[in-house]
Amino acid sequence: MKREFKAEAKKVMDLMINSIYTNKEIFLRELISNSSDALDKLYYLDLKSDETTNKEDYYIELIANKDERSLTIKDTGIGMDEEDLVNNLGTIARSGTDAFRQSMDKKDLKDLIGQFGVGFYSAFMVADKILVKTRKYESDKAYQWESENADGFEIKEADKEEVGTEIKLFLKESDQDFNYDNFLDQYRLKELVKMYSNYIRYPIKMLVTKTRKVEGSSEDDPKFEDYKAYDILNSDKPIWKKDKKDLSEEDYENFYRESHYGFDKPLAHIHFNVEGLVNVRGLLYIPEKAPFDFYSKDYKKGLELYSHGVKIMDKSEDLLEDAFSFVKGVVEIDDLKLNISRETLQQDRQVRLISKQVNKKVKAKLEDLLSNDRQKYEKFFKEFGNNLKASIYESYGANKDDLADLLLFMSNKEGKPITLKEYKQAMKSTDTEILYAVGDSIEKIKASPALAMVEEDRDVLLLDQKLDEFLFKMLKDFEGLEFKSINQEDEVSEENLEEDDKKLIDFLKEASPEDIVDIRFSDKLKDLGSIIKQRGDVSIEMEKALKDQPNAMGIKADKVLEINKKSKAYDLLKEAFANDKDKAKMILGLLIDQARLVEGLDIKDPVAYAKNIWKLI
Repeated sequence: MKREFKAEAKKVMDLMINSIYTNKEIFLRELISNSSDALDKLYYLDLKSDETTNKEDYYIELIANKDERSLTIKDTGIGMDEEDLVNNLGTIARSGTDAFRQSMDKKDLKDLIGQFGVGFYSAFMVADKILVKTRKYESDKAYQWESENADGFEIKEADKEEVGTEIKLFLKESDQDFNYDNFLDQYRLKELVKMYSNYIRYPIKMLVTKTRKVEGSSEDDPKFEDYKAYDILNSDKPIWKKDKKDLSEEDYENFYRESHYGFDKPLAHIHFNVEGLVNVRGLLYIPEKAPFDFYSKDYKKGLELYSHGVKIMDKSEDLLEDAFSFVKGVVEIDDLKLNISRETLQQDRQVRLISKQVNKKVKAKLEDLLSNDRQKYEKFFKEFGNNLKASIYESYGANKDDLADLLLFMSNKEGKPITLKEYKQAMKSTDTEILYAVGDSIEKIKASPALAMVEEDRDVLLLDQKLDEFLFKMLKDFEGLEFKSINQEDEVSEENLEEDDKKLIDFLKEASPEDIVDIRFSDKLKDLGSIIKQRGDVSIEMEKALKDQPNAMGIKADKVLEINKKSKAYDLLKEAFANDKDKAKMILGLLIDQARLVEGLDIKDPVAYAKNIWKLI
């Protein structure tokens, strides 16, 4: 007698078949996972009984029949009776495993995942007709469940000697959109098992066709014959579940390469097992080199995610903070809550706990490298340091307390990269600021006149990355020390200015362009006639960085012109102010343009600048 699926179940099933799963090949992962669940249940019951358990009796088998275009997934698990078939395969979102969990001790729950009533229907993505033949443990009756085109189902008694379940899929006809015959090819099936179910803890076997040399045939005229033999398609215990003491550095490097995490060698690995509210195991890698697309919008972060040996996701983005998006590797969680397709984590407290553990491990490893293998850490920071900086900047400094200790900047005094903490430890107790200088390169910064004006015993951090100054704006301070650019104007009292200098400054201000907001005289400029310093939040380097940006809106730094009182230019300026105001304006223009060129800024009229120099000469 044909039975109907419940109306709401039918709607959900249609959605699942057509929308929930992102690709058709997922069906094999789902059915193998269900078989693994069934084997878990029987293995648990056998352990509770007095009978001897033979591990070889527990297996999953794939049987491809090209003649009838069918694929069978067979297991020696707990099986189902008629009631189980109706409840588990007649109602969506009803899971035999979920019910089984209720009867188990809490300590045993970690060994089951259970999604049977949901994942099973992914088979209708590839099959027109499904036959399920099953016999339950300790039952003398077997049953067959049958459904064609997911249009209702029939259940009847059947013949089956062994306990377990066989799910036989009659594949859809291939068309121009999809070749369903791929699921009958032994090499494709091997590939799919390795991709999604490689670490299922029971053997997945398949009778495959192989070729061998005919016994007795000569080397000159060799003859070959086909024969059939069983292959185990999945691997043994995954590397992240093995004991660290049993693994060598070569083992870790081999897994890195085999998993296609990169063409380089890993800089470091993190092998961990955390037990608590959520049990998490994993093997993470810090690559030696950044992928070619790492700093592009096409790069996608994420870790491989497994549950009970089943690969759930290729790249789980939720488990890694943006700051650590360079990390590669795999994480396995026992008690994992999934959405109905197994392909997406539920966004709940569990995910946050897992992510916290994973990111905590990454940070601890980086701190360890920073403290105990400085050369290796500097190599890491050269590749991925900008990622840490960008994360702080893009979060508006929300994560600065977690990441600031990991940052490195070139020290002018030490001649090498140092941390902010190291800068603080080396400074005098009377110093209240962390000084920095910004430029296109370390060489250009070192040649800057502003750097030459800094006291010899003060260190200055040399920032040659465009992001660095914006980063410091987000950091604001480090352990109570504010950041100050050496190009920032100093507070100077004008009370001691002579009357003539005051009048000259008033005249020069009046004659200056709009972005020169103030003019001062200085006796610290050594051999330069003038320099430009900045006032306010927008620096000269920011102005340069934003110049070509489409949304910059002509943002400019407020500039303070400092004129060297000990220079010939100052004397000429005073003389011209007294006798020839137009000449004084010309000298002012030269001093401004010279200071702009020193800072790498454009000047308005290079030809006029050159002519005016010759006029003075």
